[in-house]
Amino acid sequence: MINSIEDTKAFLNVTGSDDDALITSLIEAAESWIDRWLATPMAEMATVPADLKHAVKMLVGHFYENREATLVGVTAEEVPFGVWDIVNQHRAWSF
Repeated sequence: MINSIEDTKAFLNVTGSDDDALITSLIEAAESWIDRWLATPMAEMATVPADLKHAVKMLVGHFYENREATLVGVTAEEVPFGVWDIVNQHRAWSF
């Protein structure tokens, strides 16, 4: 894993250990999602840029807070997804 569970829990403001297994799996899922978008997986980079590490934490936060694909009883609006903005800067685009 690129991001440690300790750093990610600090980002999420989680102090207990009850969700450690869940957060670990979310880190793995977020890193996998971002790796598929990049030309070079983060694990193969000599140094992972700090903004990509932050994008992983942002995506973990999104997954952690939104565990279901539906909302009930609220008006939903799409909000800017900062992960895209960060990851797109590191993507090797080709057409």
